[in-house]
Amino acid sequence: MSYLDNIRTFVRVYELGSMSAAGRDLRISPAVTSARISQLEDYLGVRLFQRTTRNLTATEQGRAFYSGAVSVLEAVDQAEAQVMHLTDTPRGTLFVAAPLGAGRRLVAPEVPEFLAQYPEINLRMRLSDRTVDLTTEGLDLAFFLGQPEDSNLRMRKVADCRRVLCAAPQYVARHGNPQSGADLVKGGHNCLNLRYPGASEFQWMLNSPEGPKRFAVSGRYECDDGDVLTDWALAGEGIALKPVFEVAAHLAAKRLVPVAQQAAPVPVQMACLYTHRRHQDPKTRMFMDFMTQRMAASVHAAEASVADLLSAATD
Repeated sequence: MSYLDNIRTFVRVYELGSMSAAGRDLRISPAVTSARISQLEDYLGVRLFQRTTRNLTATEQGRAFYSGAVSVLEAVDQAEAQVMHLTDTPRGTLFVAAPLGAGRRLVAPEVPEFLAQYPEINLRMRLSDRTVDLTTEGLDLAFFLGQPEDSNLRMRKVADCRRVLCAAPQYVARHGNPQSGADLVKGGHNCLNLRYPGASEFQWMLNSPEGPKRFAVSGRYECDDGDVLTDWALAGEGIALKPVFEVAAHLAAKRLVPVAQQAAPVPVQMACLYTHRRHQDPKTRMFMDFMTQRMAASVHAAEASVADLLSAATD
């Protein structure tokens, strides 16, 4: 398997543009990463990368070898998937990404049961509210909230997630309860915003008498972790736009209350992204089947637990 390991290492170095990044991704040391590339170059009799102290770039031979190397790895993965399908014993490592809130509340709690059913599978889960790239980050699948940017990926819907504008009672007591999107923008309210590298400008899609409309909100607080925004809202520092499943317990306990009742946020789609090739892998397909059913049930249960409270807020 050493030659295949060398090819896999080359592909990750090529895609990530860094020996150290590829080593971290593959869970091997920088020395092993470099040795594998050197062994592959010795075997092929060419230089695959030009190395300097600051940069690593693929040579013409490296660029030519990459497409063939990817095809080889895809063929091996497909062959292994067919064997695992026949033996009904999926094995290997799944690389999964999810937003922080959804990952913590919906995905992570279900992982132990899935791994108990399939003891030959290992799972590496990466939680982040930023947009991820399945190809360059070596992911089998990624859960997300919203609309995907890459139309070349396949998508499997999990649920439509109701969202709510909420704040702590002490914030409402100090600053009042805005009733509309215009009140949020013009009323000097502190909107707590999710910001991460590459994020677009803050615009909340809210309902209005004219239908769904984007409102350019502003505030003094921003963070790339949605749970931090919830903590700030609980501390009375501002208004947060949150999926109901993330704050249902706080709403039920009245630590947070719905605000801007005439401008209820438009629901957001939760789905799973994957490539066509990944879906052919039995362990990927089994994980999606397992997770989507349980995640949808958890979302619906959380929303049902505060449905009366949210309906009363809009009456």
